[in-house]
Amino acid sequence: MDNKNDMNVQVDSTPTFPLIGRPAPKFTANTTHGEINFPDDYKGKWVILFSHPADFTPVCTTEFMTFASMHEEFRALNTELVGLSIDSVHAHLGWVTAIKNYSWNGIENPEVKFPVIDDVKMEVANKYGMLQGESDTAAVRAVFFVDPDGMMRTILYYPASLGRNFNEIKRIIIGLQKSDAEGVALPANWHPGKDVIVPPPSTTDDIKKRLEEVKGKEEYNQLDWYLTFKKDQ
Repeated sequence: MDNKNDMNVQVDSTPTFPLIGRPAPKFTANTTHGEINFPDDYKGKWVILFSHPADFTPVCTTEFMTFASMHEEFRALNTELVGLSIDSVHAHLGWVTAIKNYSWNGIENPEVKFPVIDDVKMEVANKYGMLQGESDTAAVRAVFFVDPDGMMRTILYYPASLGRNFNEIKRIIIGLQKSDAEGVALPANWHPGKDVIVPPPSTTDDIKKRLEEVKGKEEYNQLDWYLTFKKDQ
């Protein structure tokens, strides 16, 4: 017989996952910089929200040192950084303080100036699909790119054993901003200065217009009616 007063009812902690092209899930959390309301506090800016498995761990330390060393580069791209792990704010504070004394890979005594979220209750980790098959208590290396309107634009998930490629993280921000600003697409292995792709025609009349548009012009390289490259400007 069912017992309506059963105190052992389990709460479903199945993680959900954000979707590209949809609003970033909202949350309020305590951080090393005080309380934040995400993504509302960052309206008008791009944000990279990233998780790491745990404080005081080797790979995570190299990543935090790298993020800290690139903080101003991201800010120059109107982009803020927000970190998270399933640790207390006190553990975060102890760790980022220790990192100031480290030197590695040309990075000397980095200062972590971005907030790190206290998520000991795993509320944000579950909401953002950071808890996966590797562990029930440690987040994977997730990276979420949120645009100035609070929309989710790109999502990356890495296992705990593999450090992230920070050149790629910066490339993604630059690429998303360029695509938005110029209405172009970016080909495989694109990086700043390389050719971009003009959106393909959608009607037979547009195909004719495109053929005339690019004919004899050095800034275009047309492989077919649907695939036209344009020199980066």
